[in-house]
Amino acid sequence: MRSALFIVLLGAAMSSHAAESWLLQLDRWGNPSYMTLHFQDAGGKLSGTLDGDALSGTRQHGQVLLNVIDKQGKRYTYKGSASADRLQGSADFPDTNNANARASHTFSARRLPERASAAPQRHEFTPRDYANEFSATRAPVLTVWPGDTIHTTTIDSGGVDEHGVTRALYGNPQTGPFFVMGAEAGDTLVVHLLKLTLNRDYADSLDAIVGRAQTTALAARASTLGKPVRWKLDRQRGLASPESASGALRGFAVPVRPMLGGLAVAPPDGPPFSTGDTGRFGGNMDFNEVVAGNKVYLPVQQPGALLYLGDAHALQGDGETSQYALETSMDVEFRVELIKGKAIGMPRVESPTHIMTLGQAGSLDDALRQATAGMTQWLQQDYGLSLSDSAVVLGGAVEYTVANLAGRSVGVAAKIKKALLHENNPHGGPAAAATGQRQ
Repeated sequence: MRSALFIVLLGAAMSSHAAESWLLQLDRWGNPSYMTLHFQDAGGKLSGTLDGDALSGTRQHGQVLLNVIDKQGKRYTYKGSASADRLQGSADFPDTNNANARASHTFSARRLPERASAAPQRHEFTPRDYANEFSATRAPVLTVWPGDTIHTTTIDSGGVDEHGVTRALYGNPQTGPFFVMGAEAGDTLVVHLLKLTLNRDYADSLDAIVGRAQTTALAARASTLGKPVRWKLDRQRGLASPESASGALRGFAVPVRPMLGGLAVAPPDGPPFSTGDTGRFGGNMDFNEVVAGNKVYLPVQQPGALLYLGDAHALQGDGETSQYALETSMDVEFRVELIKGKAIGMPRVESPTHIMTLGQAGSLDDALRQATAGMTQWLQQDYGLSLSDSAVVLGGAVEYTVANLAGRSVGVAAKIKKALLHENNPHGGPAAAATGQRQ
């Protein structure tokens, strides 16, 4: 794409042979898009890439000249001023509607940090604010590298923290985004969920049944439902029970299983998505297998991936049929990995026992189709199975669960036991792929 003849005035001298990485934001008629710029200086001669296209150029007398032609043979020019860590100026592009015309756009860029140590780092991050959109335009809260571990916190879907203080607007506010160095569109981000720890003694839900789960007769009887239910969380014993329960519910308690309802990377260029929505990027998936000990695979669609997480649940049954699960706040510890050059069609989850693909759509039928297509892709990519082989495996081994009924989109998960595939896995499987290409 969006490649360039790039002319920049540098405000500070840079060392010869230094590799530099930048995140460039282009504004086209009020629509931002992002790309990565990499180059290396060998005695004033520059080489590298802009958004994946090869470039060459020179840097002399405080000026930089980068010549880039995209894969379709089109030429682009960026001209601007720069400090050691910021660029800004105007870009000259081919007009998308007239081959004989050019269009001018503004741009800015920031230099990305260099890794202080090759050893994986541990980060403690305390959120100061929260996001109510999955967006590529929100400034990253922290820059991390593949292999790094992050400890942070989330608030509940209503915006309330572990101290009972409202910190954000309701609607699944998210912590993040986290910028993962080296992540680019076409890669896969792997999120290892190490620990999900409840950090308060209560959760909130409803005595509701979502409309998608109601028959006409049940709907007539359910008109009085929808009242709030406060749950007591016994963190020592790992149990949840309704407060002030009486009658048949007296003594009712269920084991907690902390999970993240929201986990997403930034969606592609275009309008942001509400934190109540889902898509190929993940989102408000409300899948109760997003738990500690599991790995979540997300398709990267923006530089840095831009990882969001939130909407903590102490427990959720399949489908989140009460509209709200046991909504609470949580401490989260996770590690990020990166699989370069591997694109997946939708979110995947891997547990110690199963591989799972999550289809999300406006209907259960469409969500099931997506989950099935995603599973065939996984079997072909990582297990070396043909489509015919995959069909045989699905016919004898697939399990389907309803992941989410409560959102604007619904979710269906396809699952297969890993033990059934182990002996027929010539490529080492998803676990090997996730750890073998660490950046």
